Amino acid sequence: MILFEEALDIISKSAVLLSTEKIRLEDSLGRVLSVDVFSDMDMPPFDKSAVDGYACRRADLENELKVLETIPAGKVPAKTISTGECSKLMTGGMLPKGADTVIMVEDVEVTGTDTIRFVASRTAPNYCTKAEDITKGEKVLDKGILIRPQEIAILASVGCAYPEVYNQPRIGIISTGDELVEPAETPALSQIRNSNAFQLLAQAKRAECTATYFGIAHDTEEETLEIIQQTAAESDIVILTGGISAGDFDFVPAVIQQAGFDIKFRSMAVQPGKPVIFATRGNQYLVALPGNPVSSFVQFELLVKHLIKLITGNNVPAMKLKVPMGIDYTRKRTTRKAFFPVYLSSEGTAMPVEYHGSAHIHSYINAHGIVTIEIGENEISKGTLVDVRLV
Repeated sequence: MILFEEALDIISKSAVLLSTEKIRLEDSLGRVLSVDVFSDMDMPPFDKSAVDGYACRRADLENELKVLETIPAGKVPAKTISTGECSKLMTGGMLPKGADTVIMVEDVEVTGTDTIRFVASRTAPNYCTKAEDITKGEKVLDKGILIRPQEIAILASVGCAYPEVYNQPRIGIISTGDELVEPAETPALSQIRNSNAFQLLAQAKRAECTATYFGIAHDTEEETLEIIQQTAAESDIVILTGGISAGDFDFVPAVIQQAGFDIKFRSMAVQPGKPVIFATRGNQYLVALPGNPVSSFVQFELLVKHLIKLITGNNVPAMKLKVPMGIDYTRKRTTRKAFFPVYLSSEGTAMPVEYHGSAHIHSYINAHGIVTIEIGENEISKGTLVDVRLV
């Protein structure tokens, strides 16, 4: 049994980046950039108006001004502004030569068919200067970032119509156990419905992976080996639940090795999720999670997501909030690092969710996140700041 931090380190040292591909900009949401992105132009590319108004010389603000032309956005000015002159300018329009101020239309009195006067007491310049946001050749996005709508806007603005991204991991999911039936079936007295596989499918898809469910392996070595080999043939990461504790029918570790995977660790000093196997075969990975649904849920969030981020080059840290505990939290056993569910109260505190153990997946319906209590600690006092990892 190893420490959780040791498990993370082993996974980190085993992970190899996936290959990359260029995809259409409109398909890039949720993908991870594999290269830095640079601007192909200044932004803004010219001095442009920030308001609807009139471009003029600040020195002429006290004078009546002759309107030379109207400049809509997208049109190059035809006239240069000289003393006593101005041009009507729309928001986003190019500032004409000679002008150094744009007076807002609401601060103007129309005095004739082609004349105006500034009637306010003062004005800001009201225009954006060329390259004040980004200069040509400047790096605008770092590789390793997760592409969100705001990154898509930047990619579009610098002409990156086909961003280069890491390939999405292919995750294959297997459940094990004669006691399992699929959700559409009615369980017999000794059976339960298979919730883990569909929970893990959803978690994998939320983590921007492609995920495939390969079914239930019944409790024979031959069937388990066959389904592991089938899944591994089509997956970067194989996730298997159940069959890895110390019971008489828990032969899965041996079968994992028969399938050619090298087991790196078999258990961690954590709760929930002590019996977790991590194994590698070349650039493929196998993670065997406990059959208890909370254990599989939590360790996907903590371990499998860590692996996914590493092989996709994702440098964005996991989302955490630092908030005070809303009540005293205590536990009896302190020999393992523990993860427990909390919800965020309206007062901005972390409140433990009622939790009956690793089979109580219903507790996570009301949870906003997970809080950690370290080995040797039995209490987190009310008011103590804790990191809530959002789930």
